Order: sequence, then C-alpha cells, then structure tokens
Amino acid sequence: MQYLEGLNERQKEAVLHTEGPLLIVAGAGAGKTRVITHRILHLIKQGVAPESILAITFTNKAAQEMRNRVHKLISSEVDKFQRNELPNLQTSQLTNSPWIGTFHALGVHILRREGRAIGIPARFAILDRADSLSALKKGMKRAGIGPKCLEPGKMLAAISREKGNMVTRDEFETRAGDDYLPRIIAAVWREYERTLAEEKALDFDDLLQKTALLLAKEQKVREMCQKRWRYIHIDEYQDTNRAQYAMSNLLAGAHRNLAVVGDGDQNIYTFRGASMRNILDFEKDYPETKVVLLEENYRSTKTILSAANYIIEKNKMRREKTLFTQNPAGEKIGLYGAYDEMDEARFAAETAEKLISGETSPKEIAVLFRANFQSRALEEAFLSAEVPYQVVGTRFFERKEVKDMLSYVRASRGEASAGDLARIVNVPPRGLGKVALLKILAGREHELPGAAAERVKAFRALLARIREKLEREKLSGALRFILTASGLEKNLAEGDEDDKERLENIRELVTVSLKYDHLPPDEAVERFLEDAALQGDQDEIKEERNAVRLMTVHAAKGLEFDYVFVTGLEQDLFPHTRLNDESAFDRRADEAEEERRLFYVALTRARKKVFLSYASVRTLFGSRQVSVPSEFIFDIPEEFLYPESHAN
Repeated sequence: MQYLEGLNERQKEAVLHTEGPLLIVAGAGAGKTRVITHRILHLIKQGVAPESILAITFTNKAAQEMRNRVHKLISSEVDKFQRNELPNLQTSQLTNSPWIGTFHALGVHILRREGRAIGIPARFAILDRADSLSALKKGMKRAGIGPKCLEPGKMLAAISREKGNMVTRDEFETRAGDDYLPRIIAAVWREYERTLAEEKALDFDDLLQKTALLLAKEQKVREMCQKRWRYIHIDEYQDTNRAQYAMSNLLAGAHRNLAVVGDGDQNIYTFRGASMRNILDFEKDYPETKVVLLEENYRSTKTILSAANYIIEKNKMRREKTLFTQNPAGEKIGLYGAYDEMDEARFAAETAEKLISGETSPKEIAVLFRANFQSRALEEAFLSAEVPYQVVGTRFFERKEVKDMLSYVRASRGEASAGDLARIVNVPPRGLGKVALLKILAGREHELPGAAAERVKAFRALLARIREKLEREKLSGALRFILTASGLEKNLAEGDEDDKERLENIRELVTVSLKYDHLPPDEAVERFLEDAALQGDQDEIKEERNAVRLMTVHAAKGLEFDYVFVTGLEQDLFPHTRLNDESAFDRRADEAEEERRLFYVALTRARKKVFLSYASVRTLFGSRQVSVPSEFIFDIPEEFLYPESHAN
C-alpha cells in the first residue's frame, strides 16, 4: 500500500476504517483533506465503485481542491494499471469518479433530477442573497408590511434560520399563534414563497431544506440515493445545520457508512444555524462509531500552536485535544499597540511591505479583521504604501454587470423571472421604461405604442438569436455574442473608468466560461448557471492575483498563509459584543465561546508568524471611542509575545 506512505498512524487508522460510521476529530492543519482523499482512494482499491462514493465540503474552493487531489491520486493508479502493476483492478474502477461538492451543490443535483416529486421544476433558478432580498421585499409589499415596520434583511434572516432548522412555513404559521411578530413573519413568508414560485426559483436555504424534505417524504428517491452513494464523507461537520444534518442521516440510513470530519474548536457559524451538537452527539446517533483524533499539526510553528492551545482550552463546550507539531518553535507572536485605526493599518501595510521586500510573496500574507467596516482604513493604508492587496468577500458573480449577462442567458432560454427581465430589458438603454416592462410581464405587449412595440420586438429577436447561439456554439462563443450583440460592450467601452472595469469583469466571465466548452451546449449552460449561483466568499475569480489578502476571520476559514495579521483586538470588537448587549459580560456563554473559537481559527491560519494589533482609540458609528485591549491578548503568556513597532 504505497499510497499510505507519508501518513501518520492516526491518519492511516482513519483511512483503513472503511465499514460503518467514522468520526475523525481533526485539529487545524492536521491534514484532514489528505485523509479524506486517501480514504477515497483506499475504498476504490478495495473494490468500491468510485461513483458510489460521496464527499461533501463547505466551499466550492475546498471541493475543487479535493477533486483535484482525488483525480491526481486515481491518475497515478491508472498509470500503474496500464503498466499491468495492478492486475486485480478493473478499468471501470479507475475511470469513473466520486461525487465531490458542497451541500448546496448536492441539493441542486438531487432536486434537478427528482424535485418534481414535491413540485419543483427541473429548471429552477437559484437566487443569491441580493435577489432573495428583492423577492422578500416584494413579499412584504404584498403582505402590506412596510420596510419601516421591520427591516427586510432581518426578516429574511429569520426565515433563513427557520428553514435551516427544518421548520416549514406551515409549521411556523401554526406555531406563531397570535404572537404579533411571528404572525407578521408568517404572512411575509407566505408571500415570499408565492414570489419564488412565480419566478420558478429557490433560495439557498431551499436547496438544503427541500432536499431533506424530498429525501424524507419520497421513499423511492431516498432509496435510489442510498443505493447510489454507499460511502459518504462530510467535511467540517461541526458547521452543519439541522437541514444538512437531516440530509446526511437520510443519505446514510441504509448502509451507515458515514465518515464525518470536523473540529468543534473551529465551529464559528452558529449565526448561520450551525449546531455544535451535531458533532458532539455523533456517537449517540451512531453508537458503533469509530473515533480517530488527528492532533499533529503540519502547518504552524510550536509558538503559534502553544498560543492557540492556551486560547481554546478555556472553552468548556469542546472535546478535549491538544495540537502538537514537529515544526520548529519559530518567531514569537508580534504585538502592536496602535494609537488609532489608521496607525494600526499603517503598521500592517508597512510590515507587509517589509516582508515582501524580503522575498515573501504578497499572496502569502493575510490581514484579518472581525467586522467588515475595518477594511476601509486598511485599504487606505495599503493604497498609500503601494502594497498590492485584494479584499476577499466581494463575490464576482454578484457584480451587476455579471448578473446582467446571466440574466441574458436565462431569458434567452425562456427561463427568465420577472427580476431577470427587469434587469436586462433596458440594459443597455433601449428606451423601455417601467410601463413597458409591466405590460411585457402581463403579456400585454400588443398595447404598447408603435415605437415601444418595435423596441420590444427587437429585444425578443435578440433573445432568440442568443438562444440559437447557446444551443449550437461553445458557451464562451455564445457569451461573446451576448456582449457584442446586446450593445453592452459598446456602451461600457464608451463610458467612464468604472464602466471600463465592468467591461473587464464581463470579459473575465467569458474567460471563466472556457472551462465549460468541452461539454455539450445545453449541459455547459446548466453547469455554468449552477456554478455561478453557488459561488461562495472564498471563490473569487481573480484569485490568481499576487496580492495581500484582506478579509474577515470567517472568510479565512480553511485557508492558510505564511504571515497573518489579526487586527482590531479590542474588547467588544474582538471578542465582538452584539449591539443589543448591555456589556461584554452579558454575552451568553456559547456566544463568548464562539468568539474564542474564532480567534483560535485566526491564529491557526498562520504557518510562520502571527501579528496581533489593537487601537487605543477607534472611530465607531461616527464618534471616536477609547478602546480596551482584548481579553484574548492577556490569555497568551508573555513568553510567546514580542512588542512590535513600525517597520520603517
């Protein structure tokens, strides 16, 4: 078993356990992806058909990395097979592939094929958060609820939370009774669902909840999925919500070959509905579980791990484990006390500049912050220092010009929602206003005056030509046609610098589409639209830029860098205190522990060195406030800290 060489004893133990439930408690940097991919290869070499293996991750980036690693491992076995070194294997065992993707992608995969059983059309649209919020506002208007009465974002978050907890709208409405706020939410939820149905669309939460409901209600669908996927792997199990938990158990119900990988110390998404209990109670759900602890870290220095262990051991709701490493002690953790946020940002930018001049690649440096508003001062400092940077978290597929192109694709295929038509009917300007749009949506185009009717006719003809291109040509060629034939290219090229940047983003979209050109046209379009809808925070298209990454700690989950700056380490900022809390001491224990886990995640992103910083004065909500250094700083023994000053 040469493919097991290089694995430590605990990793081998996890790889070799193939039958029955398996819980892999994997600390940060402990090589969990390596374990999952080698376990998949081991199953295949034991005679398991690749297509009967399922692996679920939490980001598209992680899924792509896992697919690449599995492909590389299987390819090496194909080479051996072709040299007749593996006579006991069949060709089919090495040519088919496991299904690897996110929970949301799995939901799309199942619903597109079997969703009709619960009334979901095969070609449903997937709404991102911005589109979901628009649909929610429409639902509020229909329900007679004004935005001043209840903030739409909070209303959407409440509905999202209930869906994640596997509560249906009918169940919520029954439970609401005569309570004022629940009754309002129920009324808006009903109209929101009606809007989604009219647009033949699902939101992100539907992809999980409706898949779980489908598997629970439809025995034939459930049995078909269980028969197809006999061996199931789930990464980051500590971050699953109730719907994902239900999907996992329903899929694994027949064979109970469920291998979950996770670390309760990295559970940082309870605000999205993630439940730590899913991993803590796994052995109760599956009493025959084999448990393997991966505690050896291959990423960080001894100093970084020692500090991280001191931080996390204060939490009570956790499974006991201590990370260790064979790596050197490394440098002490830098600590910088800034006067204000601008001083702190200058320190980060100047220190990053010094690291880069010392031959560190910019992309191996990350500056992390707890709240998005902190990025402004950091961006200004990096611009002033002329240090290349990239703010992670602005999703490429949520940019207006990119969404315009996607709407053209859907509209040409006859799948346009009212939102799609409203987006593109006058982009670029065609002299068609709201009245024309309303008559188009109502099927009353014949009532339009002559000039407007001609413009609509030309618009319909354009969509027909686009459809023909999509059906006959490679996807990239069809997108180039949309860009020119729609008039978008000419309109943006003649605009200001912002317009020219938008044009570059559309051209980048065409470049992205090249990877679908090997597929049949219809399948290429389906995959393209699906992948675009499922992009996450880390899935930046222009990720090849060699630049310092500026991002929230949440966005950094699963990533690693040589050097990591953790900024804004002030009490009530990190650890963060909710605005409706009277003080930091009023936080519930689980919220306080999650903040501590978040800091633990921040520390363990670093390979070589961590820089911590805080500001004595920070401008919050327009007023300058005196800050107190974070309790987390005092939790790290002084022997691991080194006072920093400006690099220049």
